[in-house]
Amino acid sequence: MALSAISAGSPDVSTISSLGVGSGLPLGTLLEQLETGEDAALQPIQNQEDSLNAALSAYGKLQGALGGLQTAAQTLASAGQASRTASNGTGGTITFTLADGTSHVLDLTGKDTSLGGLASAINADASLGVSATIINDGSGTPYHLLLIARQTGTQAAVASIGSDNASLQDILGFTQGAGSSVTENPASNALLHIDGIAITSQSNTVDGAVTGVTLDLNAVDASPATLSLTHDDAQTIQAAQGLVTAYNSVLSTLQSLTAYDTTTQTGSPLTGDPLALEVQERLFEALDTSVPGGAIGSLFNLGLSTDPASGQLSLNADTLSALLASDPADVRSLLGGSTGIGGAFQTLTADLLQSGGSFSSATAGANDMLNDLKAQYDQTSDRIAAQMDTYRQQFTALDAAMAQMNSLSTYLTQQLSGLG
Repeated sequence: MALSAISAGSPDVSTISSLGVGSGLPLGTLLEQLETGEDAALQPIQNQEDSLNAALSAYGKLQGALGGLQTAAQTLASAGQASRTASNGTGGTITFTLADGTSHVLDLTGKDTSLGGLASAINADASLGVSATIINDGSGTPYHLLLIARQTGTQAAVASIGSDNASLQDILGFTQGAGSSVTENPASNALLHIDGIAITSQSNTVDGAVTGVTLDLNAVDASPATLSLTHDDAQTIQAAQGLVTAYNSVLSTLQSLTAYDTTTQTGSPLTGDPLALEVQERLFEALDTSVPGGAIGSLFNLGLSTDPASGQLSLNADTLSALLASDPADVRSLLGGSTGIGGAFQTLTADLLQSGGSFSSATAGANDMLNDLKAQYDQTSDRIAAQMDTYRQQFTALDAAMAQMNSLSTYLTQQLSGLG
């Protein structure tokens, strides 16, 4: 026999169309199992990405709930200003539009923007169509800027007030018939004076001349008259209930996002999250706000109580109403004063939600981690792909070698059989 016959009988590796055909070994299955094993390195990265995305979504939900609390706290603080001399932003203009359609602009460039400064500037410009005074209601934020139409009749009424100074817009922003922090006092032909301040009204029932007081005019008399005054505390009670509802919404959202199931031993998106813990801690701190020196002192003396199981707040409107009748200044100081619960929740939500605040920092940090994980995932994927290419080449070479060995074995068997 000639040795050249052995070479002539070897198979052509290029004719092997499927891995394992030449060797008869399950090389394709082995390669898939190796790839599955290599891909396992990607799963922890994917799990971290899923966790971070869930946390980002949870941050959004918690931010929404805190936004509701922020709105409720502003509601309480908008009843008045703590100071009549503190500046409200810098410069800007205020546009007064009257019911007859005319508009007049007050330029505050270089002028005092405190309540006292605004009153002086408004009273110095008769073309604005309004005069101004400041009323002190004796509360923790007692100073209210009262605007009065200079002329009687409905056409002289103020239809809207707007400012390009954000601080002044918050205080004076007003559109007739729409809700705002400015109490509407329609111009009319009825005239009265409160401590020498001229006030007009289109009826004998005057609302808004003094915040929280309705004046019933019984007779016309040049001498001082005794007026019957009744309290309308519905707005304050409604605002307090709004704060309670907003607080409960934040708390329930927080509890849902941080819950831990002991049965399945699984957590929620923000279980153990530092930001969630910060929000919870600051909520409880704000709720414990007290005003030193006041007769009421604590928020829980206003008729609020806490459910021991859920932590949810509830408000006894009758208790709050009674306190508003007996001690309105202390109640409003505790609810809306700068050192009261309204101010505490404003500070809390501002610190958490403002640009550069806790939520902004946590979100930026999570996004940075996601970017790092994406890079890590891509690098690992590339490494796995390269490793699988190496395995595939090795298996292909093994398959070809085995095919050649099998072919040689068959040839030798045939030759030996012939010799026998």
